[in-house]
Amino acid sequence: MANIVAIVGRPNVGKSTLFNRLVEERKAIEDNLSGVTRDRHYGHAQWGGKFFSVIDTGGYVMGSEDIFEKEIRKQVKLAIEEASIILFVVDCMVGLTDLDADFAKELRGTDKPIFMVANKADNLDDLLMANEFYALGIGEEIIYPTTATSGSGLGDLLDEVIQKFPDEGEKDPDEGIPKLAILGRPNVGKSSFLNALIGKERSIVTDEAGTTRDAIHTRYQLYGKDYILTDTAGIRKKAKVKEDIEFYSVMRSLRTLEDSDVVIIMVDATRGLEAQDVNLISLAIKNNKGMMIMVNKWDLVEKDHKTMQAFKDNMTDKLGENKWIPIIFISALTKQRIYQAMELAMQVYENKQRKVSTSKLNEVLLPEIEKYPPPANKGKYIKIKYITQLPTKNPVIAFFCNLPQYIKSPYTRFLENRLRENFDFTGVPVKITYKKK
Repeated sequence: MANIVAIVGRPNVGKSTLFNRLVEERKAIEDNLSGVTRDRHYGHAQWGGKFFSVIDTGGYVMGSEDIFEKEIRKQVKLAIEEASIILFVVDCMVGLTDLDADFAKELRGTDKPIFMVANKADNLDDLLMANEFYALGIGEEIIYPTTATSGSGLGDLLDEVIQKFPDEGEKDPDEGIPKLAILGRPNVGKSSFLNALIGKERSIVTDEAGTTRDAIHTRYQLYGKDYILTDTAGIRKKAKVKEDIEFYSVMRSLRTLEDSDVVIIMVDATRGLEAQDVNLISLAIKNNKGMMIMVNKWDLVEKDHKTMQAFKDNMTDKLGENKWIPIIFISALTKQRIYQAMELAMQVYENKQRKVSTSKLNEVLLPEIEKYPPPANKGKYIKIKYITQLPTKNPVIAFFCNLPQYIKSPYTRFLENRLRENFDFTGVPVKITYKKK
């Protein structure tokens, strides 16, 4: 069994602040507004030489009919089922509340180790207030006063937590696993796609734009291969972002793009490729990410045998020079082609790792260059003599020649096209550089 720590409790007790402190990143959005965290949010932490996963959850409110609070309760229960250790977080400054007592009743049904974390213990009065929570009669014998904002008291808590882990947890479970990020505008179906893939409600889905706020990481396996899939908040134009929470959500989404290996741009079939989608594609290219476009809600489009090709041609025209980005049409609702989409994403990842031998590059491309050499510049002839792929993380092809400064961008596009025709770099930005020889 994996080492998984779930952070649970009522709203506004500092669960996301504690999560960020444990994973040592500002991954979860923190705000004084109740209900900011909605989905289960995963990260990795290390203490005493042991790695473990941490789940942040939304605030648990009993009996509420609010659509989000009902869905949050489901997510919290799933987190408790997944976890091997539970951190029940309460608020020293406020003291014991009815919501704490109600949630304690929910936890009594589990046989997993529960640690009572009395957060916001900033001074002596707050420390004394922590004693109130012994009345709940839940968890280990000791209540652990902490201050998540500063990290005070967390050392003692974690020393005890790691003693309860079911396995050694001596290595990072996500090391070397391909990271795939799903990005797009609000309400295109990113969370629905993720839920359809894994067969359970990993992310909350509603018709309201902005349902997903944090970047939701999920470990996923298909055909014997592991991935880390990240569902992100929908990204709108800056001018339309009014609330701080949405601003931070967008920042998390863009940071996820930067951290990923492959970016899946999801597009709504009923709206087509829009300017905001093209902006995201440009940003992914700038960051040298593998890329694909996934057109969702294909079941809502009236179509005949020519519709898909016409749709694809229209999108390709909007992509301009970036015609190397593959496009697949899916329906998250009916699960049409969702597994083929994952196969395509993995193919793009493999293309990103592709290393072409120097001998093969020269054997294939030098005859092409001889037929169509670079145009002469100021009466000087350019001679490309040698080609090799540089040992970089992303594909970079170096062309050694006598006058690299005179090669213009149209000829660079010609070389890139010949590269793509002969070697499979589908979905991957390829950089061409010239070096003097």
